Amino acid sequence: MATVTLKNIMKIYPHSNDQKKPKKAKKGEAPVEEKKVNLQVTERGVVAVQQFNLDIADKEFIVLVGPSGCGKSTTLRMVAGLEEISEGELYIDGKLVNDVAPKDRDIAMVFQSYALYPHMTVYDNIAFSLKLKKTPKDEIDRKVKEAAEILGITQYLDRKPKALSGGQRQRVAIGRAIVREPKVLLMDEPLSNLDAKLRNQMRAEIIKLRQRIHTTFIYVTHDQTEAMTLGDRIVIMKDGFIQQIGTPQEVFDHPANLFVAGFIGMPVMNFFDAKLEKDGNGYYVNVYGTRIDLPADKQNILKAKNTNPQSITLGIRPDHVTLAKPGDPHALSATVDVTELMGATIHMHVNINGKDAIVILPTVDLTNEQKNMSYGSKISISFGGNVVHMFNKETEKTLL
Repeated sequence: MATVTLKNIMKIYPHSNDQKKPKKAKKGEAPVEEKKVNLQVTERGVVAVQQFNLDIADKEFIVLVGPSGCGKSTTLRMVAGLEEISEGELYIDGKLVNDVAPKDRDIAMVFQSYALYPHMTVYDNIAFSLKLKKTPKDEIDRKVKEAAEILGITQYLDRKPKALSGGQRQRVAIGRAIVREPKVLLMDEPLSNLDAKLRNQMRAEIIKLRQRIHTTFIYVTHDQTEAMTLGDRIVIMKDGFIQQIGTPQEVFDHPANLFVAGFIGMPVMNFFDAKLEKDGNGYYVNVYGTRIDLPADKQNILKAKNTNPQSITLGIRPDHVTLAKPGDPHALSATVDVTELMGATIHMHVNINGKDAIVILPTVDLTNEQKNMSYGSKISISFGGNVVHMFNKETEKTLL
């Protein structure tokens, strides 16, 4: 199929006439830059995407994920040719395509809105692009029926879109894209209009589809569950910048900074003010007066970097916290605010030294009294140094 390479891609939206431009720098001074809605504003305009570098392998499934306004859809639209690239180079299969028209890039795109023709049948919607290319009728018929079979919509080929559910319409939109047999399939939040049950079902369908059509996927979402379950690699974005690129497991286990740590994982990671300290036995963490010893692998990383003792932000995932055993010298005192029984687990919302935190505990390990703890109940919790994440207070980057 195709490789895709983005080199130093930048997207700048020029100022409109009624927008106030940033002040010009005085002679001999550095250019003045401002921040507006977390995006950089320069004399040229609002910078929506910058310093975007990514190599996508043939048949790889890449997911761009991040909060609204981070630049992920803009990046996808630049790959599609729907947005002009302000700076940088885009290659598909080794060919520079910055100035190549969208129709000549051999890509297909599935949008958030299904964008189906309401007066056409499912069959005609799927076949539409093939008819425009004057593909022979027997080949159109074969491709449409093959796509319908893959997507499980064969029985709906004679129906109009209004007679279909949201999930069925999205399948039709995907079918219309895959019959073209594109080198690259772009998907822009295709499941966001579906309810939770349908989203789960369609995620599984996309995974099956990926195994059958062997194309390169670039998928945009703000839903981290979609990112973690679909992607070979995840590109996490914020304010137009890439924060981290890695496999789902890599970004979960080794977040590069505080933003990634707080964005990936559900429920979100707990954060505490703490201190990284050092004595004759090596590094340890002091959190609210409690000492947490660090394992050898973390000690070695800190020693190799010659890390100085410092104030840090300590991160702990909710399911890495346990109830402390009586007399545990490393226990932290917590007050229960809310308990949520989730069947196999219970989610305890607690307060630790004025900080809100979430603790996830397996119900099989709890007594009936512990399962029914009410507001104001006191508990002791603990966690090992092997599961802690440590971030620099100033840069917010990981120390590990």
